[in-house]
Amino acid sequence: MTETHKTQASPSRRALIGWGGAGLALGAAAAGGAAAMARTGDDMDPAAAETGGAVEFHGAHQAGIATPVQDRLHFAAFDVKTDDREQFVHMLKDWTAAARRMTAGKAVGEGAYGGLAEAPPDDTGEALGLKPSRLTLTIGFGPSLFDRFGLADRRPEALVDLPRFPGDNLDRSRTGGDLCVQACADDPQVAVHAIRNLARIGFGKVAIRWSQLGFGKTSSTTPGAQTPRNLMGFKDGTRNIAGTETDRLRKFVWVGEEDGPDWMTGGSYLVARRIRMNIETWDRASLQEQEDVFGRDKREGAPVGKAKEHDEPFLKAMKPDAHVRLAHPDSNNGITILRRGYSFTDGTDGLGRLDAGLFFLAYQRDVRKGFIPLQRNLAAHDALNEYIQHVGSAVFAIPPGVRDSGDWWGRTLFSKGA
Repeated sequence: MTETHKTQASPSRRALIGWGGAGLALGAAAAGGAAAMARTGDDMDPAAAETGGAVEFHGAHQAGIATPVQDRLHFAAFDVKTDDREQFVHMLKDWTAAARRMTAGKAVGEGAYGGLAEAPPDDTGEALGLKPSRLTLTIGFGPSLFDRFGLADRRPEALVDLPRFPGDNLDRSRTGGDLCVQACADDPQVAVHAIRNLARIGFGKVAIRWSQLGFGKTSSTTPGAQTPRNLMGFKDGTRNIAGTETDRLRKFVWVGEEDGPDWMTGGSYLVARRIRMNIETWDRASLQEQEDVFGRDKREGAPVGKAKEHDEPFLKAMKPDAHVRLAHPDSNNGITILRRGYSFTDGTDGLGRLDAGLFFLAYQRDVRKGFIPLQRNLAAHDALNEYIQHVGSAVFAIPPGVRDSGDWWGRTLFSKGA
């Protein structure tokens, strides 16, 4: 990321207001931020992926959902530490200004150096000189946020607390959160830099509850791209919704005007699940058993009895408890979600076993009609359950996109009549 130019007046101005202090004008913070950007979703410029270019921050929907999936993730869930609504809204505006700059490949505020030597710089500096790397930042609000700030009557009916599913072994320290930020980029340092700076701006108002680093995307939203493989070695997300499929996105992902509430129109709902894989047990299973568990062959990703990955599966040819058979829309009354997961490895568990698996991210129009009934079916019958365990969980309402340089994250929720 490039450093912004400083004037002689900048040290005194920062000393007076500070980053995240008395407030930055959103328009000023966005100055120059729209140059050389690619579009998101269905009209994303393919060249951006090749050059490490920038993804447009503004739009009807937040970037980072239908956007072509980047290679790296830093996901953070936050707890709110203030009861002051005005202070929290001010933080959201500052976060938006910072996100607008970082996704454009610019430093936060007045940069990482050149200012008042006695004051901390506005930007932590580890992304200086790096390309934007298609960074996207996506914010969401958890159910517990609506217990604060007089928001109880604005909680969407679709933002339900997830039930406990059979086999869940949830770690409370990796579950829930008042709000979340999903940072996706092709450079891990760019993604980490983004979360680090938002946490710094929010100090005293929010604190990170838990976070997850991810690599090696396990799903694709780009038609024609090679389907990625998960840590079990199988192709994942063959039938995922593509960013170009506007009709399917409208039907299954984006909240419509008729869904309510008004402030969520154009948004979505996110379920995040940390799924640990029993890697050592899986690695000792026979190839035939592995293929039976998934219902696809390991080489091509072809469904049972077919030759190519994208051949239409014949579900009855698979074992009744095969993962693909149970997860298929035809086995779930047409339920379809947009998946955007990542692999993770977080060292070992102290017993010589890898702490590794899938950080599952699923976007949908209504959690009650998407993830919940789908997971109930999988939790009860899926052969894959022998080799995995859900250890972390959260659900968030993802508001619509930031429209322009005067807009900010959460405006439709916090502004009456927005």
